[in-house]
Amino acid sequence: MTQQTDGPAAATTPDGPAAGSVSAAPPAPGFLTETEVDRIPTLLTARSGGGPVAAGLYFRVGAADETLATAGLTHLVEHLALHRHGVSDLHYNGSTAATHTHFVVSGTEEEVVAYLNGVCASLRDLPVERLATEREILRTEQAGRSRGINHQLPLWRYGARGYGLVSYPEYGTLHLTADAVRDWAATWFTRDNAVLWITGDTVPEGLDLTLPAGRRQPLPVPTSALPVTPAYLTGGSGGVVLDGVVRRSVAASLFAEVLGRALFTDLRQKGGYSYAADCGYQPRDNDHATLTAFADALPQKQDAVVGGFIDVLARLRAGTIDRAELDSARAKALKQYERPDIGAAALPSYALNVLTGHPNLSPDEHRAELDAVTVEDLRDVAGELYDSALIQVPGRAVDWAGFTAAPQWSDPVPDPAGTVHRSRERDGVSLAVGPEAVTLVMPAGQITVRYDACAAMRVFPDGARHLIGFDAFVVEVEPTLYAKLTPDRMAVLDAGVPASAAIPMPERDPEEIPRPPVRRGGLKDRTLGMLRSLRPGRG
Repeated sequence: MTQQTDGPAAATTPDGPAAGSVSAAPPAPGFLTETEVDRIPTLLTARSGGGPVAAGLYFRVGAADETLATAGLTHLVEHLALHRHGVSDLHYNGSTAATHTHFVVSGTEEEVVAYLNGVCASLRDLPVERLATEREILRTEQAGRSRGINHQLPLWRYGARGYGLVSYPEYGTLHLTADAVRDWAATWFTRDNAVLWITGDTVPEGLDLTLPAGRRQPLPVPTSALPVTPAYLTGGSGGVVLDGVVRRSVAASLFAEVLGRALFTDLRQKGGYSYAADCGYQPRDNDHATLTAFADALPQKQDAVVGGFIDVLARLRAGTIDRAELDSARAKALKQYERPDIGAAALPSYALNVLTGHPNLSPDEHRAELDAVTVEDLRDVAGELYDSALIQVPGRAVDWAGFTAAPQWSDPVPDPAGTVHRSRERDGVSLAVGPEAVTLVMPAGQITVRYDACAAMRVFPDGARHLIGFDAFVVEVEPTLYAKLTPDRMAVLDAGVPASAAIPMPERDPEEIPRPPVRRGGLKDRTLGMLRSLRPGRG
């Protein structure tokens, strides 16, 4: 995925347009040339050394613009747009991120022109005859893709929509039709929702980027599934991962470097608790960025890593930051200006800012902002990070550090409406199927998914229905596991959940269909009973 950074190409001003707004593109720094190609805003800058031409075509559409039921739709369009290029020695690629899609290429002018023309020709007339094949390719790609260290945090923070969708499988690849794909391309892959960048003094001859008219799409409005922050959840791979939302700024990007170095110093070099410890900075929208910090741990070192991690954050939040830590981070940021091709290297980020309406700073303006950052500024960022933090820790709670447990249950309903179906697995567990919602009732709490707040319902041929709420809570309705859950009661779910949220799932292997444990002499068979456990959760 393309990474957007607040370096020379994407520095921040505090009075940028609000998240989700669309504004006219701000003026580009003086070393860039602004023009248009087929009504698409275009940025040019000279390349050094006479190397290959590089170019990229951005569209303001990504995973966060989809729904859970259509997740993967943008990725599918990207794959179809690239199909006709086939196998080639040309260096090209496409990527789909949360808020943008990027087609990028490098080569001779003729190769760049052929690639960009081909992408736009395919977007005008997608090869939908390839739809079934590309679905399989995407599912294979997804199965082989490693999940990031923070793959669960977005759904816990944002829920099962918007920026939270990056945590989920691309369910849309299971069922999307040719018409759905064409409509998506016609709405989002338009000339008015694009920006082109090219490393060169002039636009190469022969470009034909004709695309339908449209509108510049606003950035997704963030949602929330966390009533209180700082918050925590337990589980994961054994390490610690934390993210927080801070104001997008040069100070915040420097703080990420300071925090990453502090974690590495304390947890690896001094304590020997972790091998990998770092922090990254990623703009989320025009006003805010996400800081993500992590540290790995062996099982026997987990408590030490959790304690050391929180101690580092507390030290920085208290303002105990050496001037040398700031100077070191600043020096690293300034070193990028020693590159002779800094303009060309920064061009994609400049173009992405134009696409979203975020102000660009010239190299001199960005240096000035770097020089102006103080230790107090870093302390303020540390406070913002803590106040908005969501941390995933192995094993034990961290309420002792001021974190509140992320919700494990829905708000209780004293008497859930509908018919009640006793669990065949566990005593004290039941399912209420009502006209407006389905509720799983357990001794420790309830999980409810309202039909009008259902992000997706996985529909299985064997009759099961798995409902995922906008808040990311899941209720799995398995007819084999609940008494008297007859087809007419299942029909209530199908009638209540919007058709647009239904995801037809492939047939399950008989071994995958859950079965109630066998009762022997009035007692549950413990071995079979362990095959399935009912636990609260999201996903």
